[in-house]
Amino acid sequence: MIGYVMLGTNDLAKGARFFDALLAEFSAKRLMDTEQFIVWAADPMQTSLGITLPDSGVPASGGVGTMVALAGGTPARVDALHRKAIELGASDEGAPQPRGPGFYAGYFRDLDGNKFNVFCMT
Repeated sequence: MIGYVMLGTNDLAKGARFFDALLAEFSAKRLMDTEQFIVWAADPMQTSLGITLPDSGVPASGGVGTMVALAGGTPARVDALHRKAIELGASDEGAPQPRGPGFYAGYFRDLDGNKFNVFCMT
């Protein structure tokens, strides 16, 4: 399956502060940290998430139709993680709620406009 997801950022330091705080909720720590990119993982042998400054010279922007889903585990944890993202400066794209049979999720965009959801199966 997926080894890692890399997202563009226009401000590595600002993005790092956001993801340091949010991904700490998943017990994730910086796995790789360079002047160009940072990668976080809770377990280096599992899926990781990274942010990178674009090397193309084109500003980073959220991909149309692209979304990263973070496994929340329970509705209460989904609520807490969504709230944490918003507190850290993310924009709300849809409050946590049931989104279909057995699916509970809340949506947000990070500081660079990348779309995320936090979800759980109920």
